Amino acid sequence: MGYIREATKVVHIGNQKIGGDNPILIQSMTNTKTEDVKSTVEQIKRLEAAGCDIIRCAVPTMEAAKAFREIKNQINIPLVADIHFDYCLAIAAIENGADKIRINPGNIGDKERVQAVVDAAKEKNIPIRVGVNSGSLEKHLLEKYHGVTAEGIVESAIDKVKLIESMGYDNLVVSIKSSNVLMCVKAHELIAKEIAYPLHVGITESGTVYSGNIKSSVGLGAILYQGIGNTIRVSLSGDPVEEIKTAKLVLKTLGLRSGGIEVVSCPTCGRTQIDLIGLANQVEDMVKDIPLNIKVAVMGCVVNGPGEAKEADIGIAGGKGEGLLIKKGEIIRKMPEEQLLEALREELLNWEK
Repeated sequence: MGYIREATKVVHIGNQKIGGDNPILIQSMTNTKTEDVKSTVEQIKRLEAAGCDIIRCAVPTMEAAKAFREIKNQINIPLVADIHFDYCLAIAAIENGADKIRINPGNIGDKERVQAVVDAAKEKNIPIRVGVNSGSLEKHLLEKYHGVTAEGIVESAIDKVKLIESMGYDNLVVSIKSSNVLMCVKAHELIAKEIAYPLHVGITESGTVYSGNIKSSVGLGAILYQGIGNTIRVSLSGDPVEEIKTAKLVLKTLGLRSGGIEVVSCPTCGRTQIDLIGLANQVEDMVKDIPLNIKVAVMGCVVNGPGEAKEADIGIAGGKGEGLLIKKGEIIRKMPEEQLLEALREELLNWEK
């Protein structure tokens, strides 16, 4: 890996740190009306419980900016203000306790307005996330690169970083997003060589829970595997809690986060004589709150199950009317199929941590 994560600047966001050798953190964004403090806080609490590290809220109105103070007092994770167009809303959100501001300087207005936001952030020493979207590329860059390209996205972002640096501020996080996965990957590879600020990584407008999960996993995986990225968001058209579940699994799959039980299961075949899909889903649901860092296998065949489950710490395999409990590939108990789930649960609850 040519790019080393430790090379990035360390930035403080509320009670969290990103960049340097700090862990990659998971972000999400509320889809409630920010002005509705009760609903927004309830959603953030659900996201916190799911494992969200940083939360962002839209600030489309002055009422939303003022709601930040009340929201922040009721949550435990850093609160980020998402600003478009109106620099006054950015300043108001900062005054009401935002831990970070997300702006695109290109749509904030003239230099004086950007300077006003930078000055407000500097006074509170909170980071600014400079966000550039492939859909908001400036006309001169579209002409220069003959359309939307990774190079154009990167140039736009670096221009905006230099603008804020020229205003005497370098407490920055950079985000470059595209709904085109390969373009997004290339843009991150390019910008990682040019700047030393932490990068927030995500595939924007990725789609529904189904298609969005696939696009985000492919894009995030390709970027993170190269050592690029300090915070991530899986953008889905759905319950934001689903974003957290996917982000955690992406990080665990890449070896970038540990903790929690990993469930592996066979894909079923003509030998399967139990409801393996139903059993695997039951196991996944059962283990989500058990604080162990182990691998659990769910197999649908008593013939191949023990061998295939060797890499797991513990597993179950089911056949017609019978089931096996397996540890490190060794059968430790036989029982009726319907007792498998409870036997596994007992083993996990009595597991030596």
